[in-house]
Amino acid sequence: MNQVRITECPRDAMQGIHTFIPTEQKIKYIKALCRCGFHRIDFGSFVHPKAIPQMADTEEVAQALEGMDLPELLAIVGNLKGAERSLPFEHVAWLGFPFSISNTFLERNIKSNLSESWHRLLSIRDLAHKNGKKVQVYISMAFGNPYGDPYHEDLVLEWVEKLKAEELLWVSLSDTIGEAQPNQIKYLWNHLNKHFPEVQAGAHLHTRPDNLKPNLEAAWDAGCVQFDGALHGFGGCPMAKDELTGNLPTEALVAFLESQKAALNIQKPAFEEALRLASEVFPQH
Repeated sequence: MNQVRITECPRDAMQGIHTFIPTEQKIKYIKALCRCGFHRIDFGSFVHPKAIPQMADTEEVAQALEGMDLPELLAIVGNLKGAERSLPFEHVAWLGFPFSISNTFLERNIKSNLSESWHRLLSIRDLAHKNGKKVQVYISMAFGNPYGDPYHEDLVLEWVEKLKAEELLWVSLSDTIGEAQPNQIKYLWNHLNKHFPEVQAGAHLHTRPDNLKPNLEAAWDAGCVQFDGALHGFGGCPMAKDELTGNLPTEALVAFLESQKAALNIQKPAFEEALRLASEVFPQH
């Protein structure tokens, strides 16, 4: 059986909600997620509060998680200052950087362009490596974009090659607006596995009911064993476009992987409790 890594993404689920979720409620929910057996929790963002107001309390949440028996924790950073804010928290082992092959999306998401974003990423990598942290690079718009920017699957692979040359080996291909097609997924993972075996490539899929199973099957059949999800499929990128496509529902991901006899470490009672808590947290907002 293949050992699968699941990253649960409460940060992605929460970030677009306009009414601020109270810090204590966030902490309770994320602590519940930490008991579920996920490999990693994408819990917050060290970004300016004006950019993502919902994540203004990430330091407080990180402090509340200190000392727990934790899975790996990941926080998103958009620049070197954000990466520096993560340094007091040794238990935040991962820094996620929202790169993209879409210049338009970078301008919308982190007020940057391709060249500047690349230099930001390299400076974050250097700081992370000096301080014992790892960097996860999200390639947003990896399956197309609505802005008319240049796109082709081979362009994604060219950027993966550049990342590999800079020793950035943890990469997540992000279907930011839920438009990935199974043939794209198969093409990309077949090439990644053949030409970049050192690169640990994960799938961050935003899904609809009609494309969830075909895209999961395509990724799994092509050898992907790292997936991101959010309970009940809450969330979506608020910087992408007005009509948000939700995250891959983690419960659907777990059910699919169990049907494929994948090796998981999901603690079912804790998982059911987290699902219940998610239903309490999100409809209020």
